Amino acid sequence: MKEMIEEWQLALRAEIAHLKKFGSRPIKIVNGRLLSGDDFRYYFDARSPIQIPSGSKIRIEMKQIKREGRVLSSEGKNVILALEGDFGDQIREADLYHDPWELLDELHERLEEIKKSKRRLARVSKLMNPPKTVKHPEEKIKSHLHELILRSKYNPVTYVWGPPGTGKTHNLARAAANHFFKGNSVLILSHSNQAVDVLMREIALFAEKREKFEEGKIMRYGLQRDVPSILPLYTDQLLRAQHPDLAEEKESIVEERKNLKDDLSNSFSNRDSTQLLKLESKLGNVLEKIRRKEMEFVKNATIIGTTLTKAAIDETIYRKRVDVVIIDEASMAYVPQAAFAASLGKRVVICGDFKQLPPIASSRHPLVSKWLKEDVFHRAGIIETVESGNLHPQLFLLNEQRRMHPVISAFTNKTIYHSLVKDYPNTAALREVITEKLPFKGRASALIDTSHTGAYCFTGHSSKSRMNVWQLFLSFQAIYESLRSGMTSIGYVTPYRAQSKLMGLLIEDLLSQTDQADILSATVHRFQGSERDMMVFDTVDSDPEFRPGMLLTGNNSERLINVAMTRTKGKFIHVSNVDYFKKRMPQSKTLRQLVEHQLQKNERIEPTQIGKWITHHHAQLKWTHALNTEDVFHDIQKANEIIISIPSGTSLTKEWIKTLKSSPGKTIILSETVVQAIPLAVHMAYDVPFPFVAIDRKIFYIGVPFEGMKNVLPPAVSVRLESALVTGEIVNQILPSDA
Repeated sequence: MKEMIEEWQLALRAEIAHLKKFGSRPIKIVNGRLLSGDDFRYYFDARSPIQIPSGSKIRIEMKQIKREGRVLSSEGKNVILALEGDFGDQIREADLYHDPWELLDELHERLEEIKKSKRRLARVSKLMNPPKTVKHPEEKIKSHLHELILRSKYNPVTYVWGPPGTGKTHNLARAAANHFFKGNSVLILSHSNQAVDVLMREIALFAEKREKFEEGKIMRYGLQRDVPSILPLYTDQLLRAQHPDLAEEKESIVEERKNLKDDLSNSFSNRDSTQLLKLESKLGNVLEKIRRKEMEFVKNATIIGTTLTKAAIDETIYRKRVDVVIIDEASMAYVPQAAFAASLGKRVVICGDFKQLPPIASSRHPLVSKWLKEDVFHRAGIIETVESGNLHPQLFLLNEQRRMHPVISAFTNKTIYHSLVKDYPNTAALREVITEKLPFKGRASALIDTSHTGAYCFTGHSSKSRMNVWQLFLSFQAIYESLRSGMTSIGYVTPYRAQSKLMGLLIEDLLSQTDQADILSATVHRFQGSERDMMVFDTVDSDPEFRPGMLLTGNNSERLINVAMTRTKGKFIHVSNVDYFKKRMPQSKTLRQLVEHQLQKNERIEPTQIGKWITHHHAQLKWTHALNTEDVFHDIQKANEIIISIPSGTSLTKEWIKTLKSSPGKTIILSETVVQAIPLAVHMAYDVPFPFVAIDRKIFYIGVPFEGMKNVLPPAVSVRLESALVTGEIVNQILPSDA
């Protein structure tokens, strides 16, 4: 076991070395002012909110100068730093780096402590080599939930496989509460704050329902996310209830500091600087008092919930020993994290879904791939038994899903979960109210096929990430249709960050606060552990890219597609180029199997149906026939700048040439061949694979000029977008940086 732990430590050191060498993305900070020359404290504004915990190590870079330091406070768009050297009195602009390697350093130290304890080594050994026989009395099992409770009571390690929608939170909360009712201490851990919040709130509500909730006995320790609790569960709630004077003093200082920082953003004086330093010192004293109170809260609590990261860095937690440790979303935790957590309790429950996303690490070191890029289910041998057609004796499967409409779950249940998961009998009826909404009323699953509509996929110049404007607009239209139909919970998921950013800009600019409801545009990792009424899955890849990206074909592609599909309750919209994937992707790949499944189930929406399913027209996004040039000619004649793409094989009609020549604006033509008929135009020998027209970087037409478009079947459709925010981003990604 010690040799294995030493391998984990080598893996952590390799990942730390990689993070130190390549670092993280910089945060741009501006208007730096020296507050104190004694310890080089600086105040900075930022262009976006900064969320770095106080005390975190950071690095500042300005031109060739680098300084290490720590965060003293960060709130909103300002931050106070203590640096290890002088940067001068004022800093106009600098880059702030916050690398997470110090958290891995703490985990490395916790593993070193485990090696010195025979008891903790034995606990980790049972985690990594789960016993082949169970100790719980199987004859006493009364229900599925009761079996989980018995397993966690009698066995040193219990692995829980919780596929999407199978009631993982419900079952874990009741198992934890049962231990609490019996007087056992429980530590709830997860890699994400939100997962801890949700599970702790469920435990508290269940205990309250049984009239066994006691203030301070069930406690959420650490940073709270957006999961409110009526019951006094969070540390700030306990502080206000038990030490109101201390809580009010903190709030008063924080408010005064905020106001002073706002003043500093507008003007700066030595008097303000001195006052801010005094407030920081005063707040530091109050926070230290609060810290001592929080330590008392932890000492007196019976169920404590926090993150795996905080458990490894906070002595209050890692010195504590409990009866039961429950790790939620363990499939996204590093193996060393799970092992450290298991060493803190007499018994451990490991819950997750190894068919969803794995842990994330950056280094390519083989030990990092082995121990930090794969979950504990794989490394403990649990998966081997599943793949052989059996369940490991210590594996408890939650096998009834209640989230998805059966039409959606039919694919994942059979293909991904090998028919081990079934649907709750009443799920279809429960989701009917969502299914009946637009788009595609009455359908729970639809495949919007973009075959033979043009070669719209490209890689952004600055993002280095794939984008597809045609599929972006189709996806947005599906979202807009659902909003007009009364949908309030929508997700847009895509493998590519640049595409999700574009959709985020579209939502920001085209939808009002009322329209937005609860809409999230993101890559798959943001959706793990969440759910939406409707999900739009945009695969992006299509011609002219020679092959689909690794995100859709690589080792983890099954997990990515599984998460994308299983977040939804009642409607799944898949936007893909069917012909492209049938030509470019092997049948063994999960996405190809999904496409074939949806075709077999007659879920395809053909390109010829675009005029039938679009029923609500947004004022800023207009769909029309590509040969209808009235709007684009009108915009060109009023333009100051026209950027027009003429792909190989596409030609300009006499009407197009006449309109462009008569425009008062500057014309930039992107084409590999010079258009002689427009002599004053600026020609760039740059072949964009699809036609578009950008007017004053505010209006964007896609699908025109249409004449000569290759492999496009009727009807030919173009789209007009009016949005400076989105048009500017699209043009910046299409054009080379020196254009």
